[in-house]
Amino acid sequence: MRKIFFTALLLLLAALSGCNQRTNSYFEKKLTFPDLLTSDQKVKLSAYVVPTQSQYEWHQMELGAFIHFGMNTFTGKEWGDGTEDPALFNPADLDADQWASTLQRAGFKMIILTAKHHDGFCLWPTRTTSHSVVSSPWRNGTGDVVKEVKDACERHNMKFGIYLSPWDRNAKSYGDSQQYNAMFAQQLTELLTNYGEIHEVWFDGAHGDEHDSKVQKYDWLHFYQVIDSLQPKALKAIMGNDIRWVGNEEGFGRETEWSITPLQPDISDLFINENIRLGISPTTEDLGSRRIIEEARTIHWYPSEVDVSIRPGWFYHPEEDQQVKTLSQLVDIYFQSVGMNSVLLLNIPPDKRGRIYETDAERLRQFGDYITQTFENEKLTNANMEWKARTGEAREFNVIPGETINMVMLQEDIRKGQRVEEFAVEGWLNDQWIELAKGTTIGYKRLLRFDDVSVSKLRVIISETRDIANISKVGAYHAPHLDNDHHNHSSSK
Repeated sequence: MRKIFFTALLLLLAALSGCNQRTNSYFEKKLTFPDLLTSDQKVKLSAYVVPTQSQYEWHQMELGAFIHFGMNTFTGKEWGDGTEDPALFNPADLDADQWASTLQRAGFKMIILTAKHHDGFCLWPTRTTSHSVVSSPWRNGTGDVVKEVKDACERHNMKFGIYLSPWDRNAKSYGDSQQYNAMFAQQLTELLTNYGEIHEVWFDGAHGDEHDSKVQKYDWLHFYQVIDSLQPKALKAIMGNDIRWVGNEEGFGRETEWSITPLQPDISDLFINENIRLGISPTTEDLGSRRIIEEARTIHWYPSEVDVSIRPGWFYHPEEDQQVKTLSQLVDIYFQSVGMNSVLLLNIPPDKRGRIYETDAERLRQFGDYITQTFENEKLTNANMEWKARTGEAREFNVIPGETINMVMLQEDIRKGQRVEEFAVEGWLNDQWIELAKGTTIGYKRLLRFDDVSVSKLRVIISETRDIANISKVGAYHAPHLDNDHHNHSSSK
């Protein structure tokens, strides 16, 4: 009887919400709750919100690369002021294939390029300003960095995205909201029209209000319309409503990371006020607990992206050549981003030549080899068994005899929602079960590390779930030890 009522409720909700409803009453990306629902019903329905196809493919990607390259590469700044001479931009040996091949070999699936940073210098021959590659000596003024990187991505089977800074310190129209927004929309149109498929459009919310008599108000809803009309499959990130910022630039995700959250980007007074009412922001620790869901009016599939640079800065500076993150640091970041239900966006800034610097390239090679080596040797004999798990249920998995493990992988089939709230992993040792690790959320992927142990069996217990959990993968591995291996082998990592 309860199941019949719940099915009827799902169908009623689909009709009331007008959201994109998949078969079997899943709700793509968004669900608005009618007032008649109880708290328990809202929590259970949150388990039926699922990603769009583009979002699902983004989760599968796991690793993306940010490429900060532009005027700051040649001035040594992190934020240019827009007065730089375009003649300064003159990479001697720009090689986008070197970028793409280096990254692709290391396991990265997408490049996001800074087509324009805050200094306003455009890396493509735009019609909106002369402050671009057209006015530089590079390629005798006929160059187009966006095209070269996009073409290299095509050749190396990588996805391609663009970062276009809303803050433009060169544009004279900045501060005249209507005029500047029209120019920005034109820049977006050029980028989304002239380069084939664009997979992600990345915006920060940077504002230049120092010494400004007029504050620029961005017309985000119009920018969304431009993207959706020209590249309907492109994901809108950070100030977009498809991918959210994890809340720091250190490379670390949350211990409890829900892809389903009422959080919305601060692009309108309506959204801003709702975020304030719920007491949430991109940096809030709790974005998807039962308490938050119960108070919400609308929830979204709005997953977390972790952006961090391989160097202290976001642009290349030669004085940072000895400060490239170590392999151990990159591995820690991987486990605390990809391993915590997020996608890692690692920034790799090319140098003044227009190449990924040798140290960075070598570190990427080491990183790619480490990840490949770790996950190519599955230690369970029955790892890929699908499992529909109710609250309190457990399942045993056999470890290959004689093998040592120090890590487990858990995955939910997020095409059927994110549901697990609490779980534990135990190992059979000396005729008893010992706890190896425990956690809260799983989502697309959860990785947990612990000290080396030789056990004959693993037991996974789904302690708490919002509905039947669709576990698509349980795996066990041995991650090679590294020099200066400083991560904390705790039950929560």
